Amino acid sequence: MTDRAQIEAEGLNPGDPLPRLEGHVSHGRFERVLRAGHFAVSTEIAPPDSADGEEVLRRAALFDGYVDAINATDGSGANCHMSSLAVCALLTREGYSPIIQISCRDRNRIAIQGDLLGASALGVCSVLCLSGDDVSVGDHPEAKPVFDFDSVSLLQTVRTLRDDSRFLSGRQLDLPPRLLIGSSINPFAPPHSARVDQFAKKVSAGAEFVQSQYCFDVDMARAFMARARDMGLTERCFVLMGVGVLASAKTAKWLRSAIPGVHIPESVIRRLEQAEKPKAEGRRIAVELMQQLADIEGISGVHLMAYKQEEWVGEIVTQSGVLQGRKPWAPSHLSHLKQPASA
Repeated sequence: MTDRAQIEAEGLNPGDPLPRLEGHVSHGRFERVLRAGHFAVSTEIAPPDSADGEEVLRRAALFDGYVDAINATDGSGANCHMSSLAVCALLTREGYSPIIQISCRDRNRIAIQGDLLGASALGVCSVLCLSGDDVSVGDHPEAKPVFDFDSVSLLQTVRTLRDDSRFLSGRQLDLPPRLLIGSSINPFAPPHSARVDQFAKKVSAGAEFVQSQYCFDVDMARAFMARARDMGLTERCFVLMGVGVLASAKTAKWLRSAIPGVHIPESVIRRLEQAEKPKAEGRRIAVELMQQLADIEGISGVHLMAYKQEEWVGEIVTQSGVLQGRKPWAPSHLSHLKQPASA
């Protein structure tokens, strides 16, 4: 499909105004959706513990027609899986719009710069810059962490490669990567007053979109976005607020206690405890959160995280109505890989 045909298939007008940032920096569909002013939905794929490329495509097929971009996690939780770069290559080959995650934990600047060039050469159009979870929490605690960069210096590095067409060493590139640059934010971790300033630092370093940690407190999201708007950050960066799908009150309590920066109000836990069917209640909570976040000025989309509940992403997105009738692109030739959801 040609670039123009893809735009028209997504319900976008090639002549639509681009209200934020100046000009397209990538070839990607995800960026086009954001710049056209549509409310975007991204999600993430858990790379398999195998070398099975078909398994990647089976997992991705669950999201067909419901999401605009798919994050390929990079050693999430400091656990080993198929690499983010490999998953993105598989997804790109089928026409998906993946977001490669680059963690500072595992690679030095030589490897990271090489991976960024390789990802762009393979057709990957978006990158998410992360510090990475400490190795002590994962399945290889004896591994040696690298942290040659932090997330801010990684953002600066991607921008240097793309905009200055050179390596950090100063050596010029023959062809720079065309990547939409992203990072993570956490409006819900103390000290809350510092979180918008940290967001601003990432925008200054080069972040053009951000995805947040789980949002289960809409009032906190509103307060964060109000200050972000006052600082002009939403005119320089697209904000996708993270929404999680909770399976039970036990899961919620574990997330809140075990993962730094995860804030889940008691009211959410009580709903799950009192629900006859906690998993269904968790999906209803996600739907309500998406609807409320879509009404907050400056939020450009949501990042839906449904670990081990990926088969419900389509239903959650549909029930939320945040796409307003828009149907994201999907590779119809892979429809046979979809698996029906079971209650």
